[in-house]
Amino acid sequence: MYSHGSESLINQAREIQEPELQRFHSRLVKLLQGKELGHEAVDSLQRLHIILSATKYTRTLPPELQGSLQSLLASPAEQFQVLSSAVLRETLPLSGQEGNYTQENFIQLNNHAAALVLSQAGSRADLSSLCAQLLRSLESRQSDGPAASLTHTLPILNTVLTHSPDCLTEDHVTLMSKKLVDWLRYASITQGGGAPSGGFFTGTRSRQPVPIAELDGTVSGDFFTVLCVGQSFTEDQWMNVYSFSMLRHWLITYRSVSNGNTTADTANRLQLSLSLSLSHSFSNDDRSEVDGSVVSMVSATSSSSRLLPPKERLREKAFQYCQRLIEQSDRKAHKKTDTDLQKACLVEAVCILDSVCGEDAALVFRAFPCIKALFGRLSSDLSFARVLLPIAQFYLNHGEMAAVDCESVWNLVFGRFPAELFDHQFLAHEFLRFIRLNLESLQLRVPQYSRSFPNLLKFLAWNSPAVVDDFVDLLPSLVTAGTAVELLHTLLDLPCLSATLVLQVRSTCLPISEPGGRGLLSLDAFRSQSFRGLFLFLLRGEAGSGDTIDRLSTLHEMLTETADWPRVVQCAQTVPVLLHIFFNTVIAIADQKLLAHLVQVMLERSSLLLNIPKYNKEIHRVFSRHLLLLCKLHPSLVVDQSHELLEFAGTTANVYSKEEIYTHVVWVLGEYLSGSCDSRCSVMLITSCFETLEAVLFEITSSAPPPGADCPVPRVVTSLMSALAKLASRSHDLIPRVSLFLSKLRTVTRGGPVAWCSDEEDLVAIVTRGEELWSLLKAPGVAQSVLTPPQPVTTPQWHGDTNVAMPLQLRALTNLTHSQ
Repeated sequence: MYSHGSESLINQAREIQEPELQRFHSRLVKLLQGKELGHEAVDSLQRLHIILSATKYTRTLPPELQGSLQSLLASPAEQFQVLSSAVLRETLPLSGQEGNYTQENFIQLNNHAAALVLSQAGSRADLSSLCAQLLRSLESRQSDGPAASLTHTLPILNTVLTHSPDCLTEDHVTLMSKKLVDWLRYASITQGGGAPSGGFFTGTRSRQPVPIAELDGTVSGDFFTVLCVGQSFTEDQWMNVYSFSMLRHWLITYRSVSNGNTTADTANRLQLSLSLSLSHSFSNDDRSEVDGSVVSMVSATSSSSRLLPPKERLREKAFQYCQRLIEQSDRKAHKKTDTDLQKACLVEAVCILDSVCGEDAALVFRAFPCIKALFGRLSSDLSFARVLLPIAQFYLNHGEMAAVDCESVWNLVFGRFPAELFDHQFLAHEFLRFIRLNLESLQLRVPQYSRSFPNLLKFLAWNSPAVVDDFVDLLPSLVTAGTAVELLHTLLDLPCLSATLVLQVRSTCLPISEPGGRGLLSLDAFRSQSFRGLFLFLLRGEAGSGDTIDRLSTLHEMLTETADWPRVVQCAQTVPVLLHIFFNTVIAIADQKLLAHLVQVMLERSSLLLNIPKYNKEIHRVFSRHLLLLCKLHPSLVVDQSHELLEFAGTTANVYSKEEIYTHVVWVLGEYLSGSCDSRCSVMLITSCFETLEAVLFEITSSAPPPGADCPVPRVVTSLMSALAKLASRSHDLIPRVSLFLSKLRTVTRGGPVAWCSDEEDLVAIVTRGEELWSLLKAPGVAQSVLTPPQPVTTPQWHGDTNVAMPLQLRALTNLTHSQ
């Protein structure tokens, strides 16, 4: 919402009348024609922008004002460039002059003028025309206009590629490829201007061209790249830098553009590319040999490269450029900023090599020795992790074709990266993006992936809010029949992992003992050898060492003080979301034996969770929902896990501490413990379940709740009564027992308030439910058809249709029982 002052300005802008607006335009034209523009001009331009942007209609400015604003685009003050560009973007160009600016004043382009140019291109034809003008401007020589004219052209083209890559024609692509080849490969190898040679005479005539240097200070013996340094750069050197910055985007965008080559042409091109890797003869017409520069093995090219079409030749030159960058990155830079630049260029170079190898398979065999050597050099230094990720991408894309062993790459990426760099937020984003983009390939070709979830979840445990969306997409790929149980335990222990990671970081920063200060008990436990095994299990890097911790309650006790740490609380908030995804996935892939095991885990872990406010209730709610879904899909699970379910339902303490999941356990016992769901369900099993639930119901309705506990939730009591009625309807010998209890319940509540229910309305609801069940059980045959309807009745939900017999049956039964 806007503030009151902002709303007032917007309303004024919308209500301005045309005569007043014309007077304002006239004053602004006179103001802009002055020699010096001050604060009044800035205020007037800001007001004009508000007036134009506050209405939904696009307006046309007077020609004089439009011309003044266009001239401001070339103002030396950037503030006026911004304001004039913003105003012109809110207007329509004058009739018949839509393209005049770009055609006549293209040499004055800057970033803000470029934004205006793109905003005025209203169709694909306009963009195509704009691209043609841009490309024509690229063909102009340095003497044709200011040097700055070319430096803004490539960014505009790059923006056009992003929003409308199909606006360039094949001729445009060919021309652009030729220009990129020239800028990348044939830039000057001497510094711009000149440097004084020293001595007494230091005039202009005594200045000699100074060669470009490498980052370690040595004279460059090869062609110019972005990693070359000097006091100043020439225009073609700047274009070299700009070209490299957009090269990967260009290659990726136009990978699928047809160049009209036939199959024979493609075969010839592959043969030429292969010959480049074997031949190191120098071409006499190659401009890289000008001035007798020492040409490295990377820059040695065959004369056959001249025979390649422009797009293929660009790939070849991009390949050479990237290999030269990799060679330069091995030099020791004098400045830290140059070291960071080396890393950034390595990332881009490896990505470009990956792209060109994807287009031309023959380049894979030429690139792999270089990439393999680079990996061997950087793999021991995790400060190059951002470079190692593109290398891993290269191995994933081309390792199978080159028949190379990739195990060491995946051990590094899925082993050391998450274990040691989990607290690097930007790397976490890039790492998870790498997995998301290659998810299918990783699942098929990298066995380490599915086993690495204990490591991968460290990113989530440390950066929960930032990466939870990534794990929502990735978690289904980590759920397999072999990892499901361990993954469930790991998700439930995610807050413990978050606390452990915090302790690990703090243990390296804080002293062992602080004199006069109170240390963290959890940190002392983390450093203790007695509990070291518990924390090491949480910090394990690979699945398979066990499902969970034997002394889990001990671990939770040690981490009690971490329950309110912000990072731990945020991590706990993501667990219910991930559990929903986990169960929705596991249902589709697991057999009944695995699902039975998961039901057992849910019952066990419902009481083994880190005590975080609201965390336990949220987990119980998730368990309850998916317990119902599992049992609905596989009713025989209730018989398979009847012992565990009855043990859980027979523990009276669960009524007060786990009412959510307890209610649903009782419901599935009453609903699915039936011969119609599983033939193994015997009368003995039904009786055993009835007696267990009867004992709990009798206990909670005959005494006050234990000290410190609230009264049982009414839903728990009604669920127990309903379950007993359902079980009794399947074994008629049990009907007298449940009927006796229900009749006593009505008698007891007539005597006034009871200790086990403090709310009168809840008590009335419980008694009403008991009377309904008691009335229903008076007709055992009808009770069974109502409480345990056959499958055709429940699917579809015919009992919800007023035109079939079931509602009539219920109403008739109600009338009969009430009349008595």
